[in-house]
Amino acid sequence: MTQTTSAPPPPATWSPPAPQAAPPGRQAPASRTAPKLGPIAAWFDGTPGRMRALLIALAVVAVLFGAAAAQGFRSSDGALQRAEDNTAQLVRIQSIHTNLVSANADATNSFLVGGLEPPAQRQHFVDSMTTAARLVSEAATAQPADQKALGELNSTLLTYQGLIEQARANNRQGLPIGSQYLKDANATLQADSLPLLDALVKANENRINTEFNGVGRGNAWLLLGGAVTLVVLVLGLIWLARRTHRYVNVPIAAAAVLVLLTVVIGGASLSSAANAAKDTQDQAYANTLALSRARIAAYDAKSNESLTLIARGSGTAFQDAWVKSAKDVDDQLAIGGTTNRTLQDTWSAYKAVHVQIREDDDKGRWDDAVTKAIGSGKATSNATFTTFDKASNEQLDELSETTQSELSDARDGLPPIGWLGLPIGILAALLIAWGVSQRLEEYR
Repeated sequence: MTQTTSAPPPPATWSPPAPQAAPPGRQAPASRTAPKLGPIAAWFDGTPGRMRALLIALAVVAVLFGAAAAQGFRSSDGALQRAEDNTAQLVRIQSIHTNLVSANADATNSFLVGGLEPPAQRQHFVDSMTTAARLVSEAATAQPADQKALGELNSTLLTYQGLIEQARANNRQGLPIGSQYLKDANATLQADSLPLLDALVKANENRINTEFNGVGRGNAWLLLGGAVTLVVLVLGLIWLARRTHRYVNVPIAAAAVLVLLTVVIGGASLSSAANAAKDTQDQAYANTLALSRARIAAYDAKSNESLTLIARGSGTAFQDAWVKSAKDVDDQLAIGGTTNRTLQDTWSAYKAVHVQIREDDDKGRWDDAVTKAIGSGKATSNATFTTFDKASNEQLDELSETTQSELSDARDGLPPIGWLGLPIGILAALLIAWGVSQRLEEYR
């Protein structure tokens, strides 16, 4: 009997258990696979990523510091430059004023002579008016903001010169109407021309004061930018030290030292320039302004002296104007203190002659008064006034040059951080990048 054998069963294979459905009311757990980061997010991920972010932040702050330092120095340098330019413009305007009142003093004084006026005095009148016209043109070119007022001034001067020529023509013929033309010319000058010059002087004084005050503002850009940058760099060094257990990062510390040196050296230079500008404003500029005002008032007084005599007994208003102008001269000369002692003496000599002129005129000695007013002798009004005029003009030139020189020196004393500020900021940023990159190498 044959036996049959059955084939062995196939080996069992393992298969994963079928997933069980989640109990009612509960959801299957979500996949634990981390989401894939984009290239930018991955670059800033983890400690290395935060270091890269720190590098960018510190570098940006360093560059901004350089820009702030440059802005600060350019601001101060620009203020000094504008102060210098506006001071030169103010001197021009006051020179116009001085030449006009000087010409008017010549015209009124020569009118007392009668007939043909002295050639030298006539030439001085012509030269003064020519100089005034030239300065008007220069001033209009130098400062566009003054052009409108200077154009109006030109128109009034044409009217003034026309009236003076009519006064001269009638005076040569001995016609009394000539004195009226002269008074009208003086009124035109006083009511139309000089107020425009006063407004121009005030406008330029305001510009100068604004620029003087602006010299020190450049320091604010440097100090504020430096303080913020140093704080940020110190915080960055602390953060790196905690993450990397290294106490000092030499390149970043060097960047901080560079910023600190820029602030210290630059701040000292800006403070020095601001102090120099303040000294110039309080001394040379103030004395220039005072002496220029004194000369203008002195010429105005000289004109009124002649007009008082031309009025022949009815010149009280002109004498009152002389008293006011003479007081203005005294007040302005006092501003210079001992600097103007010689000028005060020469001005006092002129005033003494004027007192004699008034005494002669008030006592009916009109011819004697006129002789003292138009003569050229040592004890005459013209001689003593000319002495004051020459001395004050020389001193005014010296003060003007000193003012311009001191402002120029203050500008020249500034280091070239206006141009080097941004390169300094970039250099600091490169040092920062170097310092942070050293720490990033440790994570590769």
